[in-house]
Amino acid sequence: MAGFDAEPADFLDFANACSGRLFRTAWLLCGDWHLAEDLVQTTLGKLYRAWKRVSRADSPEAYARTVLTRTYLSHRRRMSSSEQPYAALPEGSGHEVDQALRVTLLRGLAELAPKDRAVLVLRYWEDLSVEETARQMGVSEGAVRSRSMRALEKLRQALGSDVAWLSVA
Repeated sequence: MAGFDAEPADFLDFANACSGRLFRTAWLLCGDWHLAEDLVQTTLGKLYRAWKRVSRADSPEAYARTVLTRTYLSHRRRMSSSEQPYAALPEGSGHEVDQALRVTLLRGLAELAPKDRAVLVLRYWEDLSVEETARQMGVSEGAVRSRSMRALEKLRQALGSDVAWLSVA
């Protein structure tokens, strides 16, 4: 492409350093291993095209997460209503975690609308502030607060009797 270096070393370093975290976020958002890979690749492609501008940002990784979140939401808007994410979970990472809790939460997240799922993943799984979540989703802070509250209630309803078990764990 005209105007681009063949492979800018700083972009490759950035992509190698943050692609794992971007993949984790993408997988949490969509629940589909292959789609998560595609979302990360699309995100990295968009970042590469704008790397001169992105590299000057205060936090290129936060910029990348914003691009990833918006790419996911855009994909969900385009996806036909007949397509559904896979129900099977990928292999574990080898960490000792409470698998039952993880499966329960992921099952509940999968039942939420894309924007509800995105706000919960960014706010509570990625531990972003209301301001950062609003910026990454392209909505107001008030919208993040109200969507978070409603999404948590929907998650509680989706989990049903599992909620009592989760509060003890």
